[in-house]
Amino acid sequence: MSSHHFSIEFFPPKTPEAFERLRETRARLYRLSPEYFSVTLGAGGTTREGTQDVAVEIHQEGRQSAPHITCIGTSRATIRERIMAYKSLGIKRLVALRGDLPSSYGVLGEFRYANELVEFVRAETGDWFSIDVAAYPEMHPQAKSPQDDLENFVRKVKAGADAAITQYFYNPDAYFRFVEAVRKAGVETPIIAGVMPITNYASLARFSDACGAEIPRWMRLRLESYGEDLASIREFGLDVVTALCERLLEGGAPGFHFYSLNQAAPVEALYERLGPAGYRPDSG
Repeated sequence: MSSHHFSIEFFPPKTPEAFERLRETRARLYRLSPEYFSVTLGAGGTTREGTQDVAVEIHQEGRQSAPHITCIGTSRATIRERIMAYKSLGIKRLVALRGDLPSSYGVLGEFRYANELVEFVRAETGDWFSIDVAAYPEMHPQAKSPQDDLENFVRKVKAGADAAITQYFYNPDAYFRFVEAVRKAGVETPIIAGVMPITNYASLARFSDACGAEIPRWMRLRLESYGEDLASIREFGLDVVTALCERLLEGGAPGFHFYSLNQAAPVEALYERLGPAGYRPDSG
C-alpha cells in the first residue's frame, strides 16, 4: 500500500483514561507510517479543546496531524484564532467541514457551508494548509438531490481544497459513480475512500442510519445472523472490507482514510491484509 495515500482518523477522548488509551493506540498505529492522522470535532464543535489537544500531541510526536474545523457554531474570529494557533505550531493540514448540528440546534455561526470556510482559510493563510473536504458517494443526508449534492461538492473543492475524503460506504459502485460525476464536472482533485472497519454490528447500524451510509441488505442479514458472536462479526467484517478496498484500488482509488474509532487492531488487520507481501511495521 506504500504507493497509495493512507491516513487514519481519531476522535477526541472524553476522559483522562480514554486519552491514555488513545496514546497507546497511536503508538501502535504510528508503526504503519500513515501520511497523517485527522482528529474529529463533536457536533456543533463541542470537543474543540480536545480536538486541538490531540492534534497538537500528534504533531509534537513528530507525525502529521490534521485537525477538523467546522462551520457550525463558529465565528470568523474563532476560526481565525484556531487556524493561526495551528499555523504557529507548524501544523500544515486541516479537514474543513460544515459539521453536524448539535441536538440543541442553536447558533449556526457566520459560515453556513464548507466552501465559505475553505475560502476563509485560504484568504487568511494562503497555501500554508493542505485542506481536505468531505465527499458523500451516497449523498449527504441533508442534500436536496444528488445533483444538488454534487454542485455543493464542486463548489467547496473550487474554493481551494486539495483533496476530498469520502463518508464510509460498502458499495464500491457508489464511489466509482461519484468520482465519474465529479470528473465530468471538471474537478480532478483526489478523492480518498473513507473506510470503516466492521467490529460491532449494533453500533455500525445505528451510526450508518444517522449519517446516510448504506449497509447492503446481504451484509446486514449476515451480520445480524451472528448475534453477539463478535469474533465472527470481526472475521466477516475483515473479509468484506478487505475485498472492498481491493476493488477500490483496482478501480483507481488513490488510497484510504481509515475511521479507526480509536482502536488499533481493526486498522492493523486491514493494513496487513492490503499491505505488500513483505509488510513489516517499522520499528519507530
